[in-house]
Amino acid sequence: NHAYRHLVRAGKETPLPITFMYVPEEEIGSPTSRQMIVDLAKKNKYVLVTEPARDGGKVVTARNGRLKYDITVTGRPSHAGLRHMDGRSAIREMAHQILFLEGLTDYDRSITCSVGTISGGTLTNVVPAKCSITVDLRVPDMDAAEEIKAKVEGMTPVDPDCVLQIEGGVDRPPYEKFDGIEKLFQHAKGLAAEIGFDLQDLKTGGGSDGNFTGALGIPTLDGLGADGHGAHSHDEFIYYSSLVERCRLMIRLFETLE
Repeated sequence: NHAYRHLVRAGKETPLPITFMYVPEEEIGSPTSRQMIVDLAKKNKYVLVTEPARDGGKVVTARNGRLKYDITVTGRPSHAGLRHMDGRSAIREMAHQILFLEGLTDYDRSITCSVGTISGGTLTNVVPAKCSITVDLRVPDMDAAEEIKAKVEGMTPVDPDCVLQIEGGVDRPPYEKFDGIEKLFQHAKGLAAEIGFDLQDLKTGGGSDGNFTGALGIPTLDGLGADGHGAHSHDEFIYYSSLVERCRLMIRLFETLE
């Protein structure tokens, strides 16, 4: 926005029309804006995403995909002291399932699983009849996505008296650096050199709305936002010193992409 404002104030026109899209729900998967992102991306030649930079200012040219699941176990309630043997603990059953899910993590293959939230039970003196979790899985490519999807959706209860309900699937598709992205990155790298810094790129395990556009085959350059550290932690911050060079790079991209 600041980059475009600079061009407007300077009375400059860009070679290509620019569409700005502000997505307030990206952190929860862009559930209501995803189709609009896809539709607008198809009408444009490039996609520039101002997600935070990575690892000292690197931009993102490929991303892992994400699968998201809501899983619920239904057991059977009973008095925890008087009739414990009649109950079927949903929490106990879910503990088995969580260990299986977390065991899908394979750092060598860039596959991770995180059970992010859990809830269950009613009172300490009642064998819990319900337990629910939300699960985040990251995969490097669609082959791995299909493999993990089959494993998760094929889960069965350890206790046959419990019922396992699994809902979800691929939330953000993965994408690799194809020729169009490589050319876009090299163009940005040349502009960065003119400005006075070395622009590097990487593939990241995090997801963004760039997953949707990169997976469509539209040249997407992500991580063009401010540099910083500690994403999603209590100590998250940006480097104030990175704002000027990132803004200057965006200005030059607007001025030169055609």
